[in-house]
Amino acid sequence: MPLFGNTFSPKKTPPRKSASLSNLHNLDRSTREVELGLDYGTPTMNLAGQSLKFENGQWIAETGISGGVDRREAQRLRRRNQQLEEENNLLRLKVDILLDMLSETTAESHLMEKELERGPAPGGNEAPEDIR
Repeated sequence: MPLFGNTFSPKKTPPRKSASLSNLHNLDRSTREVELGLDYGTPTMNLAGQSLKFENGQWIAETGISGGVDRREAQRLRRRNQQLEEENNLLRLKVDILLDMLSETTAESHLMEKELERGPAPGGNEAPEDIR
């Protein structure tokens, strides 16, 4: 036992004050918006004279500069671009098919020329077109 009493006896700490003395956290969202003006609206920005607003996860032009494209025109251009890409894919497929047909015809033509150079087959009077 220590001579002058227990030296390690810390003083009790006073109770903590509440984190916020305001009762705003008790209000519902609509009341807070009315009281504090928290209705921000949609985010907008201005870039190079063009005003943009953020709606549904996309930036949409509100007002355009001369030469700017509005939303309907952009959608029309996207649809037209999609149609042209599909048409381009179809035309590429047709070109591939035509090239395959051309290579097959060329190969058959070379085979026929070689058969004609050899001469007629021994023992037969068949025309080269009938030999396959």
